[in-house]
Amino acid sequence: MFSIVQAAGWPIWPLLLASIIAVALIIERLVALRRAKVVPPGLLQRAVAEYRKNGTTPDLIANLEADSPLGRVLGAGLRNVAASREIMKEAIEEAGSVVSHDLERYLTTLGTIASISPLMGLFGTVVGMIEIFGSQAPSGSNPIQLAHGISVALYNTGFGLLIAIPSMIFWRHFRALVDSFVIEMQQLAVRLVEVLHGERKS
Repeated sequence: MFSIVQAAGWPIWPLLLASIIAVALIIERLVALRRAKVVPPGLLQRAVAEYRKNGTTPDLIANLEADSPLGRVLGAGLRNVAASREIMKEAIEEAGSVVSHDLERYLTTLGTIASISPLMGLFGTVVGMIEIFGSQAPSGSNPIQLAHGISVALYNTGFGLLIAIPSMIFWRHFRALVDSFVIEMQQLAVRLVEVLHGERKS
């Protein structure tokens, strides 16, 4: 691996840094965006049952908000359960926008890495081409410099694509996952409003 880095020249170092950041972000998002952690099954039913048993208590709301992103949305609704249906929905929507922003954390950075990695690889290619042209002299070409220029050009191009492809795949996957979570939380929050305002049975 070290020999490849040496052959690729100094333009490979920004790409290596981008690859480390991308891997770290992918692992972090894979852990953070697990369904059981974002939208725990049965949480709405447990919240409604606890509300009907003890009413809106600080412990109930605190436990919900500490449980998961869905719990934060439901907790916002329960805080305003005594208000009108419209105010309760507004509170849920405000909490939902904050939760949605939190779920999208680091995705912009991952998308940026996916976009600029090929450009960084192209920059390395240009540096390699400059070295190739620099190896040409009136007395003949320098084979060592020529070979190094070709290595710089090819390794940087390949490494840029190697970073960009999985980064783009995971970025699109995480965006779709967040969208599905947001829609699911919206549906559960609407159900909470309807249940607590007597428009629907739990």
